[in-house]
Formats: sequence, structure tokens, C-alpha cells
Amino acid sequence: MHSENLRWETLGALKNSPKGKLKYSPDWLEKGEDILAGCVEVSSLSPLSGQILKRLSPRPRLNTCSLTSCVRDTSPGLSEEGSFPVSPRQISSPVSIRAEEDEQKVTSSLLKTQTEEIKEAPAASVSSPPAMSVLSPRATQMAGCILMCEHKHKAKAKAELSLRLEQQERLVATVSSCESEQLKRFEELMELKQRQEYQSMRDMMEKETQESLGRQEKMREEHRHRMKILNLRLREAEQQRLREAELERQRQVEGRERHRAINAIQEEVLQLNQLLQPRPSTQTDPALDHTPYITRGNQLCSQVSEVVPASADGQFPSVEDLNVAERALQEMRSLVRNLQDEVTQAVERKRKEQEEEEEEKKRHEELKAQQEEQQKNAARSAKEKARKQGLQTGADDSTLKWYNALQDSAARCAQAFDELSTAKDTQTKKLKMELQKAATTPVSQIANISGAPLKEAFEKIDKLLSGRPVTSAGKTVSTSQHPQGLEFVSYKLAEKFVKQGEEEVASNHSAAFPIAAVASGIWELHPAIGDLILAHLHKKCPYAVPHYPPMERGTSVEDYQKILGYRVDDSKVEGQDSFLKRMSGMIRLYAAIIQMRWPYTGKQGPHPHGLNHGWRWLAQILNMEPLADITATILFDFLEVCGNALMRQYRGQFWKLILLIIEEYFPRIEAVTSTGQMGSVTRLKQFLETSLRTKQIPAHRSELGSAFFKS
Repeated sequence: MHSENLRWETLGALKNSPKGKLKYSPDWLEKGEDILAGCVEVSSLSPLSGQILKRLSPRPRLNTCSLTSCVRDTSPGLSEEGSFPVSPRQISSPVSIRAEEDEQKVTSSLLKTQTEEIKEAPAASVSSPPAMSVLSPRATQMAGCILMCEHKHKAKAKAELSLRLEQQERLVATVSSCESEQLKRFEELMELKQRQEYQSMRDMMEKETQESLGRQEKMREEHRHRMKILNLRLREAEQQRLREAELERQRQVEGRERHRAINAIQEEVLQLNQLLQPRPSTQTDPALDHTPYITRGNQLCSQVSEVVPASADGQFPSVEDLNVAERALQEMRSLVRNLQDEVTQAVERKRKEQEEEEEEKKRHEELKAQQEEQQKNAARSAKEKARKQGLQTGADDSTLKWYNALQDSAARCAQAFDELSTAKDTQTKKLKMELQKAATTPVSQIANISGAPLKEAFEKIDKLLSGRPVTSAGKTVSTSQHPQGLEFVSYKLAEKFVKQGEEEVASNHSAAFPIAAVASGIWELHPAIGDLILAHLHKKCPYAVPHYPPMERGTSVEDYQKILGYRVDDSKVEGQDSFLKRMSGMIRLYAAIIQMRWPYTGKQGPHPHGLNHGWRWLAQILNMEPLADITATILFDFLEVCGNALMRQYRGQFWKLILLIIEEYFPRIEAVTSTGQMGSVTRLKQFLETSLRTKQIPAHRSELGSAFFKS
């Protein structure tokens, strides 16, 4: 076991020796180098070989010199003691005899090889001094084995290399021939595929060409067919358009004809209505009562006027409208004939009575007093009969007198600032515009927000009317800058208040109370403004008087419609809905004014135009024959706004008035209302029935309370 361990150590030493580190390169032959060119250097044993030999043999070592050995032992132990030849037996004693024989064979072959190399070496190498080496037999044997192994492997490598080179050359030649053949076959195949693809592409293009030609032909056929259909449709559409244009033209011609006919009918109806008015020669005739004829005539005029505005809004009247107007005309003619017959009979009776009176006067002068008394009794009975048969058709004399006085006052005010309004110089025109802005801008800024902005607008108006300077649009202006400035501002201010009711309140009912609060406060401090407000209100809305102006002789239809409150622009009368909306806004403003007081003045006196005027207005309306649509509308608006204030003021008398409206006056409203005008009538009926059932009329939701003016 010990010798085996030493063997492995020896092999490790040989591996670490220069011979053991030889490198093999497959490029030696190509470069022309010898495989064992690196082995010419002197081989030497490891320094540990001496120790190994010392352990292998206990005999004294011998120093030997060999000219044929190219290995030198440089071990320190060997150099000191000298070199002695060692017998192979002595070295290999620890191993088997067979191993010793193998070693001897290797050693002898090694020595033979070295001898041959020395003989073949050039003369220079022979003449060189021999290398001295002290080797043990064991080391010499090992070195010889290594050299033999190297030569053997070198020869084997050369043989294998030459064989591999031949194989590679044959393989390269074979592969080259195969590849050239495959390349030819591949080129032939690619050429075949190219021809096939070209043929297929040409076939496909021919096929697509044929298909596209077929599709084009089919599309041409479809296009020709569609063109035929479109031409037919265009001809039909053109014919239809021509038919519709002809029908439209015919409809317009007929509509214009009906329009002219209705206008002519309305003009004739209004003229006939004038004939229903009592003449001075018949007014003193107690036997002739014009009231029923006048009432019915006004109703017929209202019916015709309802048809005309609807047809004046860019639309043509329908046949039904024309029939209604014609029926109204026929009835009006019959009324006029009946009235004329009665007038003729009355005149005849009067003439006969006068003749009889003359005869009786000649015969019985003593009975003259009796006859006069009889005539007075007959007049009283006729008036009583007229009172029972119908209501008034117009306002009473005191109301008309008040109405005319207000209009005269407004006309005098307008005439007072005529010089300012018609001024031509630039400075006066500029002053006029600034005064108008200062008067109208605060009224336009009145809103239902809080009391502070309302108070600010009131103070601006009060300053302006008091002659103090105010700032408007960044400029300071005062009524004292012109002698007619106060009249101009007063007139424009009153006009603006009424215009706000006509436009702002008409579209926003809640705006009536803040505007009325400021108007009543200004009215209380400046009474002349109140008269101007009433004058403008009565002019734009005669139903606020209340007054139903009759059509006087010589008045045109357009002028009469303006008197009734309609807007007429370029001979076009506004629609009934727009007319009712404006009248409703002004009535609501008037109803709010009579119950509102400006809370900041501190005056304790009566309202300048209080609830007593509202009671008078309501009583006057109920004493007049109702008009279709307008009477129901203004009654509802008035009662909804100030019904609660009237109820608290007059209590039981107010509920008697409401009951009178429901039982006696409302049937008259229904009698003069057509089917298409029942909206306002229904609304009024529901309001009255609910109020009478609950015995309560709630305050309007937009009414201003004390908390509003404190904010």
C-alpha cells in the first residue's frame, strides 16, 4: 500500500513537470511545426524524486553518469551524497516481479531510443559536452516510459490527422457535388414555380378582368334602371310640387279673399253697431230702449274681432271663421233692421201722439198735466224694464267724467314739455335722454329680491322728482337743468310704471307687488304722478276704468282697435292671447297698487288710491254687460291679487258680492263666451267656487311682507 501511495505521488510530480504541461495544437501540421518540438529541452525530475528513491530503497545511493540520458536529477540529496547505480531489483523489491519486468522492458527501449537519437543527431550536438545526469534506475525507467508514450501518441496523432484530412477532403468533395446538384434542382424548381405563379397570376387577372367587365356591365344596367326610376320620381315630385304650389296658391288666394271678406264684414259690423246707438231725436223717446240692441251688438263686434286678430298673425282665416263672421253680420243686420223698425214705429207713434196731443190740447187743455204725468210714468216704467232686461253697456257718467279729466291732465302735461321733447339742438337732446334714463332706469331695476334695492330705487326717483341731482350711467342730472324737466320726468316715469305692468308683470306675476310698492310710495309723496299713472293705465287698458269705448262714427277699424287696447302695427292686429296677457299684467299691477303702502314714508294718512277704488271698480264691472274673454280674465286677475285685502276690508259685503257674481253675473259671462274661449271662464269659476266653499281667499304668494322690507 505504501508503494502504491508513492506511485500516485510520482504521477502527480510527473504531471506538474514541464513534460506534463505540454499542449497539443491541431494546427501544427498546417503551420509546418513538429508535434514534439517542445520536447528538445532537457527533461529533469522533480526535486522530490530523491526523497522518493530514498524511501523506496534502504541501500546507499550510487552516482551514475549516462551520456545517453537527457534527464538530470537536481535533487539536493543526490548531489551531496553522490550517484550510485541502483539495481532494478533493488528498486522494485516492494512490488511484484511482473511489474519489475515491465519496467526493465521500458528502460531498455528507452535506452535504445536515446542511442538512436544520439546517432542521428548532427555533429554539432555530438561535439557538445555531454550532459551529466545522476539518475536512479527507477527515474530512468520512468523517463523512458514517458518518451515512448510521447512518441507513440505523436505517431498515432499524425496517422489520425492524415486520415481525418483525407476523410474531410472526401467529405468536402462529396458535399460539394451534392450541393451543386441540389442547387441545380433548386434553380429548376424555382423556375418552374415562377412559371406556374406567372401562369396562375395571368389566369387570375384574366378571370378578374372578365368578372370586372361583367360587374361593370351589371352596374351600368342597374344605373340605367335607377336613372329611369329617379327620372320617374323626379317627374312625379315635380308634378306633386306643381300641384301643391297650385293648391297653396289657390289656398292663399282663397285665404286672402276670406281675409278681405272678414275685414269688410268687420267694418260693416262696426258701422252697423254705430247705428244701434240712440240718436238725439230718439233719446227722449221713453218707449224705445236701445240697451238690448247695443249689448248684443257689442257681443257680435267682439266675436268678429276675435276672428280677425287670429287671421292677422300671418295666417289665413278658415271657412269656419268666415261663417262665424257672416252669421254675426246677418244677425247685426237683423238687429239694425229691428231697431230701425222700432225707431220707425216709435217715430210714427210719436207723430201720432203729437197729433193726438195737439188735438187734445185744442180740445182738452185741462188734461195736459195728466198726459205729462202719464208720460213720466211711462218713462219710469221703461227705465225699470231696461234695468230688468239688461245691464249697462258702458261706464256711468261720473266714471266717464273722471276718465276724461285724467286724460286731459295727461295731455296738458305732455303739452307742457313740448319744447323739450321737440328740441333740435344737441345739448337739449342730450339732456332729454339723460333725464329719461334717470327716470326709467330705477323702475327697470325694481325686482322681487329684498327691500334694500327697492329702497334705493325709490330714493333715486324721489330725488329726481324733488329737483335734487341724481347719478345715472355715470352722469349727474337734475330736473332743475331745464324749465320743463319736471313735467317731462313725471310723464315718462308714469309711462314707465304702466309699461312695466304691460311687459314685466304680464310675463312674471310676482313682479307686480314690488313695482306697486314703489309706485304707491311715489304716488303718496307726489300726487301728480298718481294721476299720470292712472291716465296712462286707462289709455292702454280701458278695462281698468272700467270703460268699454263704443265705436264712434267716422272712426276706422284700426283706430277703434287701438282704443280697445290692441296693438296695431302696419295694419296687423296682435293676437288675442298677447292682448289678454298685456291686459292681465296691467290689471294685476292696478290691483297691487290699491292695496300696497310704502313702509318707509311714515305717513299715517289714507292711501292715495286705496281699496275703496278697488270696490268701486268691481261694482262698476258687475253693472256692465260682460265681454267675451276679457271680462273673465280681468275679474280673475283682480280677485286673485287683491281679493284677500277686499275680504278683510269689507267682510260680509264682499261675500255677498262674490255670491252675486256666481249666481247672476257668471251665467252672463258664459252666455257671451264661445267654446274656444272657455279657459279663462273655467279658471274664474273654479276660483269663485273654491273661495265660496272655503270662505277664504288666500293672500297672493308673491305679496310682500314686513320681513321683506327689513332685509
